[in-house]
Amino acid sequence: MPKLPNCNPNSDFRLKEHLQQYQYDLIKFLRSTDFSKAIVLSIAIVVPIVIFSYSGNLEIGISLAMGCLLSSPSDVPGSFKHKVLGILSAALLGSISFLIAGYASKTDFATIPMLFLMMFGVSFLSVYGFRASLVTFSGLLAVVLSFANLSTGIEIWQKSLLIAIGGIWYLLISLAWYFFRPQRATEQLLGETMELTAEYLRLRARLLTEENPDITEIQNAIFSKQVELNEHHESLREILISSRTTSGNSGYTRKRLLIFIDLVDILELAMANPMDHQQMKNALKANKEELKTLMLFNYLMAEQLEKMAISILRNSEVGENQLPLKLKKTREAFGHIKASVDIQEKREMLLILRNLIDYQAKQAQKISNIDRLLGNLEENQKLVYKSREVRKFLSHQDYDLKTLALNFNFDSAIFRHSLRLAIVVTIGYLIGEYFAVQNSYWILLTIVVIMRPNYGLTKERTRKRIVGTLIGGAIAISIVFITQNQLVYTVLGLLSLTMAFSLIQRNYTTAAIFVTLSIIFIYAILKSDVLQVIQFRIVDTIIGAGLAALGNFILWPKWEAEGIRPVIAASVEANRKYLAEIDWFYHKKDKLPLSYKLERKKAFLEIGNLSGAFQRMTQEPKSRQKSMSLIYEIVELNQTFLSALASMGTYIRTHPTTKPSEAFEQYSKAISENLSISINMLEGKQYKAEKKVEVGEAGKMLRQKFDKLAQERDSEIRAGKLQIDKQTRGRLQEAHLIIGQLEWLYDLSEKLVGKVARLNELNE
Repeated sequence: MPKLPNCNPNSDFRLKEHLQQYQYDLIKFLRSTDFSKAIVLSIAIVVPIVIFSYSGNLEIGISLAMGCLLSSPSDVPGSFKHKVLGILSAALLGSISFLIAGYASKTDFATIPMLFLMMFGVSFLSVYGFRASLVTFSGLLAVVLSFANLSTGIEIWQKSLLIAIGGIWYLLISLAWYFFRPQRATEQLLGETMELTAEYLRLRARLLTEENPDITEIQNAIFSKQVELNEHHESLREILISSRTTSGNSGYTRKRLLIFIDLVDILELAMANPMDHQQMKNALKANKEELKTLMLFNYLMAEQLEKMAISILRNSEVGENQLPLKLKKTREAFGHIKASVDIQEKREMLLILRNLIDYQAKQAQKISNIDRLLGNLEENQKLVYKSREVRKFLSHQDYDLKTLALNFNFDSAIFRHSLRLAIVVTIGYLIGEYFAVQNSYWILLTIVVIMRPNYGLTKERTRKRIVGTLIGGAIAISIVFITQNQLVYTVLGLLSLTMAFSLIQRNYTTAAIFVTLSIIFIYAILKSDVLQVIQFRIVDTIIGAGLAALGNFILWPKWEAEGIRPVIAASVEANRKYLAEIDWFYHKKDKLPLSYKLERKKAFLEIGNLSGAFQRMTQEPKSRQKSMSLIYEIVELNQTFLSALASMGTYIRTHPTTKPSEAFEQYSKAISENLSISINMLEGKQYKAEKKVEVGEAGKMLRQKFDKLAQERDSEIRAGKLQIDKQTRGRLQEAHLIIGQLEWLYDLSEKLVGKVARLNELNE
């Protein structure tokens, strides 16, 4: 919900606001694809169990339900083709894994080798990316469930075949829902992306409006938000571009793609507007109210974007867009500031404010474009692109066998994780056998679900799983003492199962509570010793979670500090290529090339990857966070560098500009050289620095150019020409912004070289 900084302190108002927030969150959850997918999965599981239990073939129903359960993890947002292939692959891998594990576990001497090799081999397939990791999870789950003996009335090969059929049954149910509401996944992703973008704008606005902002806290939040935005952008690209190139000129898809393009532009514009708010406040102390009006407009843009996100997620009307009217007031506030200061004395500050107004106007225009598209008022807006070119914006996964060979070593995080998982699961199995633990496969299941290649995520999941299991066990015990009604257990079991599936990606602790409840109630229907079931469920979960956490800590952990250098280098290289594209376009001023857009996208993705790596590093043990403060400074330098690049690139793209000067060339070459030096140092390469490009003289030339333009304008003012003409203002803005950004970029690149050199010294 919209959150402006000046909230009403009245307690009744706050209570009403909280209730509205809870209502919105509930409606959003019930309309989400996570909830609808959980409903689909619950139906797919329950129907065969009910049908075959009435016909006396419960084993068949359970096997089909297992197939549904194993196929569902790979049913994630993406193109229709990937959805179908993902579910079918999961069903096939689950069926084969269960077949191998089922027969091997019949022989004692073959069980442990099979368990080790299957865990390693199936997990290792996740080198093929995120979607592959979801498919491999189905295979791992199938191996574990082969120890469960959920039904014994049919042969293993028959059960394996039924698992595959169950996967196909789930696919049919999922596709039926998809065709019934084909746009729901796109709408949710689009709405969530708008919400994330609004939150990002609000975080940037805090840097401008708060008196003493906590820069580190806000910057970390910006890093985290950027990672989420990158993930949502990738998913939306896949859905929208794939559906448009396969289904032709769909009006719905065209409009959603236009909205997505505007959202990407809004993110770039937000990054392209870095500003020293404290300097501005100090320089304009006498105009606090006008300055506040200008700054609060950034919150209003976030609020409007959030309202549109809510309208998509609720399928409701947006309401009137107030941004054009509010923008008019900010222009008036700027006019008051301009009229009350000495233009010659405050010229640079006024140019910064002018750039702020231009930024706000562009953002307001982008948000208004989205508003019109949602209201079907932009029917004639055209979107023309070549299918072959636009597909370059999609991230393609290479499924070559060479990928397996390249990752078959200890340098690969996936190789380490697969080996670690195989060892820990094997130890978990031996503990269960040695102590004759009832339902010991729960230990294995807990390990498979919790263990991740990243230590921080494993630790977080371990904590949440244990807390969720304990709470779920306590709730279950309370209900068992209240009633022993089988119908109540059945209803609660189904409800808990649905809630668990729908919350697994949103709130892992709550999902763990419902997973525990659903398992306990299902066992309560089948067995009378439900309190013993609760006891063993808790014990097995604690054992499994403890083994997972310990295994990730002692068995060849891949600490982020060890692998952060290539990630930094990739981000710096992406920035260097983006700078080269901006340089090229500044000279040519032709149609914006595809290479520019691709390098811009790459720079945004790489800074997101770097931010994500740093966030994971913060979750690791303090003893493993090597050079933490220094790496934070490097990440922040890269983030700021990209912001300055985006600022310069956006200005050059959206304004008429003059021919680049020789001084610009010198600065650009010096900055690029500094970036190359940083990359070589990060990669451990020997580098030979050429004769250092001096920018001192170039800086003087650029300043002289600005001073000359300023003097000409001063002469006009003295001659009585108070209203500046558009061309003169454009030249002044260009000179001021380009000078400022070049000096800033050069300073940042120099600092980057120093920080990377320092990082090298500490790691020697």
